[in-house]
Amino acid sequence: MSKLLLYLSIALSLQAQSKARIYSLHDTSDLDPQKVKAEAVEYKGRKAVRITKEGVFDDGFALIKGTDFQDGTIEVDLAAKITGTPPPGLRMPGFLGVAFRARNDGSRYELLYVRPGNARSPDQAIRNHALQYTSEPDFGWHELRTQWPWVYEGHADLQLEEWIHVKIEVAGRTAKLYVNGEAQPGLVVDGLKGQDLHGAVALWSYPKEDAYFSNLRVTPAPAQAVKNGGEAAGSWDLKATTDQSPLKGTLKLTREGGALKGTWSPAPGQEHPVTGTWRDGYVEFSFPASWIVDQSGKPKNEVFNFAGWIDGNAAKGRIRVPLSADGQWSATRQQP
Repeated sequence: MSKLLLYLSIALSLQAQSKARIYSLHDTSDLDPQKVKAEAVEYKGRKAVRITKEGVFDDGFALIKGTDFQDGTIEVDLAAKITGTPPPGLRMPGFLGVAFRARNDGSRYELLYVRPGNARSPDQAIRNHALQYTSEPDFGWHELRTQWPWVYEGHADLQLEEWIHVKIEVAGRTAKLYVNGEAQPGLVVDGLKGQDLHGAVALWSYPKEDAYFSNLRVTPAPAQAVKNGGEAAGSWDLKATTDQSPLKGTLKLTREGGALKGTWSPAPGQEHPVTGTWRDGYVEFSFPASWIVDQSGKPKNEVFNFAGWIDGNAAKGRIRVPLSADGQWSATRQQP
């Protein structure tokens, strides 16, 4: 039986490899530059493409021609060299990575990127900004860091002007970022925020640096059974696990366009007003309530913030109570 499983594993691995599309990136023939310049060069002993961007502090990327990626694995070697002098008070730790599910005009995309110059900082807060996720243009780094501190950033041991191997695994609404062959991901994004479930792959860079890319491999996988447009209206059994206290109760929502209203009931006879927004199945909502968060046993008034996706009769995402708790929530729609 064990041999059968081994043979099956090998067969599946070979099948996946056969589907992989390999881009050596020895020249720029596979690239469609968007607000960047792409050149064929040699860097650190290997052929590569160099992506540069002049002008204002704004990102840009080079689309990989013909890609339409939903789920699967993206691997690439990349390196950053700082070429410009940053304005006073700003650091230039390097910004480069891979965009995926991107629109061909560059207007929307998911992004996982590395900042090698942060990785060995003596400041732990800066070290924690070595790996990052954003979903452009609606969920930039500042918004995500402000609303969900530390959730969409991580650490890995990286260096400027050295090749870094990046692997990104995407399955449905989850993405994992691995670096330099590590067995465990340095960053896990559970709940990708982009509107599009498929799109192009692109090489992403930032001004005042040379971004080098080599050996790109894109391996598709069967698409997860998720779709946008999930309806939020209805009654939900919601529970949450946080680093303070658990949460459980009934969430009742109505929707008018993109606006959500409703009530949260942790127990019969207790109702708290809920307000929020809906965008094609992605929801953000909040309500004021009280809970016990310390040994005193006294209830504390808080504002509970939620974000996540509705997928049919299920929903899940993140919960944050500022200065008190962070965690994950899930909900199941009550049936009539």
